[in-house]
Amino acid sequence: MRALIALLLLPGLLVLAGCDQLGIESAQAVAERREAEGRALGAACRHAGRAIEDCFTLNPKADKAAIFAGWREMNDYMTENKLSEVPPQLPNPRQARLLAPAEGTPAEH
Repeated sequence: MRALIALLLLPGLLVLAGCDQLGIESAQAVAERREAEGRALGAACRHAGRAIEDCFTLNPKADKAAIFAGWREMNDYMTENKLSEVPPQLPNPRQARLLAPAEGTPAEH
């Protein structure tokens, strides 16, 4: 009986072994994606002229080591190519919420 169950489950297990085709990410793929996102965030922060501490604060869920690596790489690149910072054109959403008048209070004109 066990042999029959094992024989019936074997094709299903072989199909599930190809989870990448089903859209299920492996732990390694998730880690690589998080690393790449952290590096991109760090590079963007440096390019915008943000301090590394500000970048950590604005992106609390991102991997700090990856943010730092991206920030450092962009800093080296900008220094080597004599590029200047590009200040952000849009306000930081967190700062905008802090600066906006509280609900129920009249806005200044």
